[in-house]
Amino acid sequence: MTAVRVLAFSALVVVAIALQTSVFGHLAFQGVVPNLVLLLVVATALARGPEVAATLGLLAGLALDLAPPADHVAGRWALALVVVGYLAGRVRQDAGSSAFAAVVTVAACSFVGTSLFAVSGLLLGDPGVDIAAVLTVVPIGVVYDVLLTPLVLPPVLILLRRLEQTQMAY
Repeated sequence: MTAVRVLAFSALVVVAIALQTSVFGHLAFQGVVPNLVLLLVVATALARGPEVAATLGLLAGLALDLAPPADHVAGRWALALVVVGYLAGRVRQDAGSSAFAAVVTVAACSFVGTSLFAVSGLLLGDPGVDIAAVLTVVPIGVVYDVLLTPLVLPPVLILLRRLEQTQMAY
C-alpha cells in the first residue's frame, strides 16, 4: 500500500471518529450513535476487498476503542470491525452491483458488528450491559446505520475508487 493510500485511509478514519464522537454524539438515542466507522469499513470492503477492510477494521476499531469518551474494554470495536470488514469484503461482488444490495450488506454488517460488540461486553462483564440493553441497542444501531448509508457510502465509495484509479495511473 502506498503512502498516499495510507494517508487517505488515516484521514478518513480520523474524520469518521471525530464526527461519530462529537457531532453524532449529540444525536444519541438511548445511548446509541450512528457508527460512521463501521460504514467506512463496509465501504472499504466493497471497494477494496476483505483483506484491506479487515486491516482497516482492526486499526480503526482500536482507534475508536481508545477515542474519548470510550468507557469499555479496548479491543471490542476492533474485533467487531475486523469481522465486519471481512464479511463485507466477501460479498463485495454481489453488494457492489446494486444500491439495494449495498444497503442490505450495511444492515447485515451493522447487525453483526453491533451484536459482536454488545455480546463481548456481556462476556467481559461490562457494567451496564445486560441482555435487555443488547436487545434494545442492536436494532437501534442497525436502523441508524441503514439511514446514514445513502449519505455516507456513495461519497466514500467514489473517493476510494478515485484513489484506486489515481494510484493505477502511476
